Amino acid sequence: MKKFYLFLLLFTITSALFAQSKVMESLSMKSALLNTEVKYSIYLPDGYEYSERQYPVVYLLNGYTGDETDWIQSGGMQRIVDHEIKQGNIQEMVIIMPDGDDRLYMNRTDGTYPYEDMFMKELLPYIESQYRVRKGKRYTGISGLSMGGAGSLKLALKYNKHFGACAAFSSAVFTEESVTASNQESMNGYISKAMPDMVGSKGKKRLNKSYEEYDVLHLVKTKEAELLKTVKIYFDCGDDDFLTLGNAQLHKELLERQIPHEYRVRNGAHTWPYWRESLPVGLKFISDSF
Repeated sequence: MKKFYLFLLLFTITSALFAQSKVMESLSMKSALLNTEVKYSIYLPDGYEYSERQYPVVYLLNGYTGDETDWIQSGGMQRIVDHEIKQGNIQEMVIIMPDGDDRLYMNRTDGTYPYEDMFMKELLPYIESQYRVRKGKRYTGISGLSMGGAGSLKLALKYNKHFGACAAFSSAVFTEESVTASNQESMNGYISKAMPDMVGSKGKKRLNKSYEEYDVLHLVKTKEAELLKTVKIYFDCGDDDFLTLGNAQLHKELLERQIPHEYRVRNGAHTWPYWRESLPVGLKFISDSF
């Protein structure tokens, strides 16, 4: 009997030492809407492969010029998530990191590349069919940085029936003043793949229907407040970030419409060290909503 308990103790210790999560990079999903392969990476918590339980899911979006590997290679997400789960700060969860393809997570405004439709109509159902994730708004969160921060806010608030919580970092939210006054070349580069009809536009002509389709501030101003309130919202931005004004304006608009949310300003800029500090905070916010 003593030998049995000794074996059991050694087995438990060994299992704990070698227990680990799993990350798979650059997997593919065939998209009929886009007529191409969509790349995504996935984080599976320790125990996923030999359990039968279903897990809540978070979609974690990359920024402009990034791809489905950014949060893994530059963001250290596996180490961060493993630590937060081990410490009991967040629940075990599946995390999906799709390639944003510099499309601003929206449908191309000339109708030729419906990325947003692919995300909602193909990617989400595909993940739910291929992995043991819990379905429904209560167990589905979304997060991201910069372009992915704005994308996560836009998708969560637009599709409030699908997402229960959003955590956005350094979101690419712009005030009208910054859009009309910004350098034409830099703005054109950012929007070219998603809003081709805005390329070359100047001044107030930039505030057209295409830009409204992208603009989180416009969505917050115009959507029914009671629907916006069904999504738990967290966002933060560094005090040295060039996107500080847009995020502060989003905070103001949400306050004016009495939409509950959490907004934080921390020391930092538009950099990976800042986002690596944001990730555990954002995931805890989402995890607490599950």
